[in-house]
This record gives sequence, structure tokens and C-alpha cells, in this order.
Amino acid sequence: MSKDVIKTAAGLIEKSKNAMVGSIDDAGYPNMKIMFNAREREGIKIFYFTTNTSSLRAEQFLKNPKASVYFHDGRFFRGVMLKGKMEVLHNQEIKDRIWREGDTMYYKEGPTDPDYCVFRFVSESGRLYESFGSTDFMIQ
Repeated sequence: MSKDVIKTAAGLIEKSKNAMVGSIDDAGYPNMKIMFNAREREGIKIFYFTTNTSSLRAEQFLKNPKASVYFHDGRFFRGVMLKGKMEVLHNQEIKDRIWREGDTMYYKEGPTDPDYCVFRFVSESGRLYESFGSTDFMIQ
């Protein structure tokens, strides 16, 4: 595996404002949702997103943690899809760490709002599309 592919994927992810997050519904069909890019990440392995506990996506991930996250660069028509598992976290320590000023627009009661949770995505593999070709890669 070329380190260049990982470096390119990481750079694309860093510049993305949003991410498309995919879950699986009860009938086995993929569902996609656009979300703000991860609040924190560890390379391209671990990502932390914020969302509503009452969201459809949270409900789906609690039933089936299989997930995909897609980042794109529309300017150069390239993208990276990551596949892995999504956890729904309610731990107050992580909620406090991920919280940002202005989040009360979405979670009126602040970081202790019961409708505020954190998604932790752990990627296992990916696929980078650029220059009219795709490259699959594993993530350690």
C-alpha cells in the first residue's frame, strides 16, 4: 500500500467541510446523510461527529454499526470512501470534549442535552477516486 494514497486521502478529508455518512436501514438498504466534517479525527482511522440522539442515523447505527463515510473534492472531482463501524457515544467526557461554542443552536441544553450524542467512526478500509481511477486500501 502506497503511503501516497493515505496522504492524499487524509488531505482530501482535511479540506472537506462535510461528509456523507451511510447507514443501513431495517430492510438492508443503504441510507445517506450529509453531516458536518468530523470534529476530531485520528489520521484516517478514527472520526468523531456530533448529532442528535433522536436521529434516524443514531437509531440505525445502534442496530447495525456497519457504516461508510464519503468525502469529496468537487473542484478536482475526487473523493474517498471509508468503510468501518460507527458507535453512538453518550459518555459525558467525550461529549464535553467534542462540544463547540454555538452548538446550543442544535442542542438547547448544552453538552448535557439528552438529545446530543457523538458518533465515533472507526475505519477499516477505503477507496480513493482521482484522475479517472480508483485505488482500494486497508487502514491499520
